[in-house]
Amino acid sequence: MAFSIAELFAQHNKDKFDLYEQYLNNQMVRVLKTIGYDRHYKSAKGQYLYDEDGNEYLDLLSGFGVFALGRNHPTIAEALKETLTLELPNLVQLDVSVLSGLLAQELLKTTPDNINKMFFCNSGTEAVEAAIKFARFTTKREKIVYCEHAYHGLTMGALSLNGEEIFRQGFGPLLPSCVAVPFNDLAALEQALSTKDVAAFIVEPVQGKGVNVPDDNYLPEVERLCKKYGTLFVADEVQTGLGRTGKFWAIEHWGVQPDMICIAKALSGGHVPVGAVAMTQKIMDSVYNRMDRAVVHGSTFAKNNMAMAAGLATLHVLKEENLIEKSAVIGNDIIASINAMATKYEFLMEARGKGMMIAVEFHAPKSLKLKAAWAMLEAANKGLFCQMITIPLFKEHRILTQVAGHGMNVVKLLPPLVLTPKDRDHIVTSFEKVIADTHEIPGSIWDLGKNLASHALKGKKAS
Repeated sequence: MAFSIAELFAQHNKDKFDLYEQYLNNQMVRVLKTIGYDRHYKSAKGQYLYDEDGNEYLDLLSGFGVFALGRNHPTIAEALKETLTLELPNLVQLDVSVLSGLLAQELLKTTPDNINKMFFCNSGTEAVEAAIKFARFTTKREKIVYCEHAYHGLTMGALSLNGEEIFRQGFGPLLPSCVAVPFNDLAALEQALSTKDVAAFIVEPVQGKGVNVPDDNYLPEVERLCKKYGTLFVADEVQTGLGRTGKFWAIEHWGVQPDMICIAKALSGGHVPVGAVAMTQKIMDSVYNRMDRAVVHGSTFAKNNMAMAAGLATLHVLKEENLIEKSAVIGNDIIASINAMATKYEFLMEARGKGMMIAVEFHAPKSLKLKAAWAMLEAANKGLFCQMITIPLFKEHRILTQVAGHGMNVVKLLPPLVLTPKDRDHIVTSFEKVIADTHEIPGSIWDLGKNLASHALKGKKAS
């Protein structure tokens, strides 16, 4: 009998929750069923998901940003098929790869002039791990400074730089000599660097948890302070890079030149795990300084032909379809349109972000009835109000979004860069309808709120 993935998928797609519950993380299944996200998706194309009944969903998560070009882009799919059929030598190990050299060459055309070397790995967290090691070896210093509320990955080194305590709890002790400073706080950063024992300062140009955008002078001053105190400046562009913010790299908004750039997520169009660190010649030559150190840091599957081919195809599509410029226009339209609603709706604080990295933040209202309802939710679980936005967006308007982080009243959008003006209009009108509904008390959306609060309180008692 021939082996067929298509047959396996068709036979078992409806079994996926049972399989996951039995053999993987059953708590994830509980979450999906509790909030009503337990759909059976059958196919995906571009920015859309399709369930077994043919319903279309607009995906504004894009796999946490990996599907920046949308799902199943035909150019990338064709590149992967071609790579498989060519029967190329792959991962020979005692050899070097043509495709990795080509992808490095193309990527380095996009980076600041001071960066001219590339290291490939398998993920964003691996890129951060490499940056930690390279910074320590190059500077002969141990300390790494990072920002509060930062997210750099979940392996032990990257976790040590994670500014969200919920991810760190119970996994210690983590790496020593890792120090947190507030994001966008230059005085705190200078105090941390002034001891002249810091190997690197790692920062997301726009923080993913909350979509926090820095002041205009922040990153230029970060660059100056790092140079002043001999610290390497590492830009974590795992989520913000490759067009996400309306520029190829988010650092372009501020014209800065870091010593290293961490890259992943969208680099393969979402098809193959991939990561990279772009760096200066000095860092590369410091780490790989002798022939016997040629393999001092690497990864078995790094530079594999499938990932490299997908990366080359992704860069081609970004340029050919002019996606970065288009996404900047539509993303800014969404932000402006939602901000225009703020005067009408007390719960709405602001929309912010850059390009297709967008936050919609809510806050306590002033009128007594709304304030009491808000307080009820906050008492049950901080940030619960946003579930009253994301769940109706999904169930009633078939738009997939997420809460931006634990305890935050922020809804986050990471749409594919291929959104159309029609998609933009659907997003804006759907947000307005849901936000308007939250101002109707009593109402069905507040019945949902009471149920969410009840589940949250039961969870607190159980823990």
